[in-house]
Amino acid sequence: MHIGRQPIFDASGDIAGYELLFRGNTQAVEADRRDAYATSQVIVNAFTEFGLDEVVGDRMCFINMTREFLTGELILPFGPENVVLEILETIDVDDAVVAGVTNLVAAGYRIALDDFVWQSGHERLLPLASYVKLDLPHCDLDRLADQLAFFRGFPHVEIVAEGLETLDDLALCDRHGIELRQGYVLSRPQVMTAACIPPFKLRRLELLGALSEVDADLDRVVEIISSDPALTMRVLRASNSAAVGSIQRVSSIRQAVVLLGLGHIRRWAMLMVVDDVAEATEAQLTNALTRARLCHNLAARFDADPDAAFVAGLITAVAELLGITASSMVNHLPLTADLVAALTRGIGPLGRMLRVVDAYEHGDMARMGFARGGNDLTGAVMDALRWSTQTVAAASRQQELVVS
Repeated sequence: MHIGRQPIFDASGDIAGYELLFRGNTQAVEADRRDAYATSQVIVNAFTEFGLDEVVGDRMCFINMTREFLTGELILPFGPENVVLEILETIDVDDAVVAGVTNLVAAGYRIALDDFVWQSGHERLLPLASYVKLDLPHCDLDRLADQLAFFRGFPHVEIVAEGLETLDDLALCDRHGIELRQGYVLSRPQVMTAACIPPFKLRRLELLGALSEVDADLDRVVEIISSDPALTMRVLRASNSAAVGSIQRVSSIRQAVVLLGLGHIRRWAMLMVVDDVAEATEAQLTNALTRARLCHNLAARFDADPDAAFVAGLITAVAELLGITASSMVNHLPLTADLVAALTRGIGPLGRMLRVVDAYEHGDMARMGFARGGNDLTGAVMDALRWSTQTVAAASRQQELVVS
């Protein structure tokens, strides 16, 4: 997963915020898409793959919006904290957009008018805006002072000079007292990359279908999420993101779903469908689910909670697929103390369980024998293999039906 991040500086040179940008690969200098797909991918990646705190910290986060998000056709799955919605200059500001932006501002969101162009209709949004972004090198310098004076007639509006490429551009900002600055002369966009498991698209569609029912079945929602490692990781990360507004510790997927609420899950599922990414292989999914299910089956032997054991097994499997350590994932997930201890130090009932599972997978019988009930894991292993194989095979059969 990739995301672009370009700093926005204040007049003293400190970073005031970041604009998040769509990037299809690590070499991309500029975005080649600015549509609903691009916006959806930026949102999903920033909030669930990277974690917004890692991308922008406590700074402001500017995200380009398309018409679908402004009018409510696509729902924003995050709250207004530290987020600024940029309205692109290409958007036709009609009554529907004005009404949608009015509702967003009333809900607490801040608005930035991107690359402001006079007499484009965007003047209608000035009373609602918190920021106006000007492409300073392309402004009419003879009229710049008057234009800035006009903007400052709206006391809640701050000016962001963008497209700055030279020291003369910075001097112009200083001369006119422009509050915020952005451009290559200060910093080029940085492309951030996160390793992740490609989401299982069919599971997203299943999840969306389950959530679209009038009385959504919580057990069914948890079952679908639990059967897809990518969905599980995103739900766990989302439950710890700024989208929730408060950090709580969870030890199971059910707790994370309840914490987020079915409304939030529904919104993320919609964005994941828009964010169309390649699937993981069936073998990868089967192996990851087998380990998670095996941990679930062995939990009672270690006096551990089965749901927490499933999460512990799945996190270690995901980390292995990503080529990282499970402990490195802990900071990104809202895990309970026993899960943290197990994943970072290998201690506690869950830690002992993970050591046994790891020993079994590596054929190291000398490290076995920690569990109550002995070393015979045949029944637990066979059940885990059946469950994971059937789960993935069922999804594949449904996928074939959809394709045909």
